[in-house]
Amino acid sequence: GANRPPEQLLDPDWTYGDHVLVEEFIGGKELTVAVLGENTGPRALGVTEIIPAGEWYDFNAKYAAGGSAHQLPADIPADVAQKLMRYAEQAHEALGCRGLTRSDFKYDPARNRIILIEVNNQPGMTPTSLAPEQAAHVGMSYDQLVAWMLEDASCPR
Repeated sequence: GANRPPEQLLDPDWTYGDHVLVEEFIGGKELTVAVLGENTGPRALGVTEIIPAGEWYDFNAKYAAGGSAHQLPADIPADVAQKLMRYAEQAHEALGCRGLTRSDFKYDPARNRIILIEVNNQPGMTPTSLAPEQAAHVGMSYDQLVAWMLEDASCPR
C-alpha cells in the first residue's frame, strides 16, 4: 500500500480500485522485537528502533541501502523496553507461534502508549534484516541463528 493523502481518492486518475482501507495514523517510534520460541518459553532478543531516512517507513526505507537506520538497543526507557519484550513474548505464545517471530510496535512517548501492529512469523533473514541483527546483539551469529531455526523446525511438538 502506498501512503497517499485523502484528496487523491477523489482524483479521476486514481488507479488503485474502487475500495480503500482507511486506518488511524499512529505516530511515535517504530519499534520491533524478535522472539525465539524455545522449549522453556519464548525469549525476546531486544528492542530495535527503526528510523526511516525519509518521512515514512515504506518499501524503500525497508529494503534500499541507506533507507533506514536501526538503533539497537532502542532509545527508550528501560521499563518500556521490558514491556515491549514481554508483550512480544506473550503475543508469540498467544498466537501459538513457534520458531522465530518478530513483533512490530508503535510507541508514543508523549502519551506513554504502546500499540502492537503485527506479529510476523516469517521475519526477514537478509543482511539488513532486523531479527538476525538482534540475534547478533545477544551474541548469536547468523549461522547460529539459522542452525537454531533448523533444529527448532525439526523438533516434534
